[in-house]
Amino acid sequence: MASERRIDFWFSVASTYTYFAVMRVPEIEHSTQVPFRWRPFDVGRILREMDNRFLRGKPEKYAYMWRDISRRAEMYGLPAKVPVPHPIKASDTGNRVALLGLEEGWGIAYLQATYRLWFTEGLEPGSELNLSTSLRECGQDPEHVVARAEAEEFGRALQENTDQARSLGVFGAPTFAVDQDLFWGSDRLDDAVMWFKHGRLLAPERRI
Repeated sequence: MASERRIDFWFSVASTYTYFAVMRVPEIEHSTQVPFRWRPFDVGRILREMDNRFLRGKPEKYAYMWRDISRRAEMYGLPAKVPVPHPIKASDTGNRVALLGLEEGWGIAYLQATYRLWFTEGLEPGSELNLSTSLRECGQDPEHVVARAEAEEFGRALQENTDQARSLGVFGAPTFAVDQDLFWGSDRLDDAVMWFKHGRLLAPERRI
């Protein structure tokens, strides 16, 4: 039996702009009936392999990012008390917990809580305080979940996802993969849905 065609949503809890995708994808999936598959991966490893230092040592780009995030958060009706701590220190733990949660059905709720705490309280994803708060909000026991997420199987799963993302040409987060086509950035989410449905991008006046 052929597997269901979906949009692969490649993301990492280390990514600031993934905030908007994490908050919007469930609603878009419901309203468009386009299925998504959530794929946590280690974007930091890929960036290091590319010798891409992103914003490190680039204060002008950092200032732009915070202003851009502030504007987009207002547009989407999402809170964003920027700047927030960045880069974060424990993305590996946060991504492993996401893998476990997505497997058990509470992963999306965890990710939305994680991002909300990051952008409203300044609590870094993967940190003890963020994990304990976000997991309790999902009805999970933080100590139990973190211990399980540290198991070798989830480290291996995260590595396998990262290897697959690399093989597809994914170089940043969030990225939406529709068959062989990649759409990088939270602002390309609607384009990815359009490509999935029509196989092409429609001019703005034809998108209604």
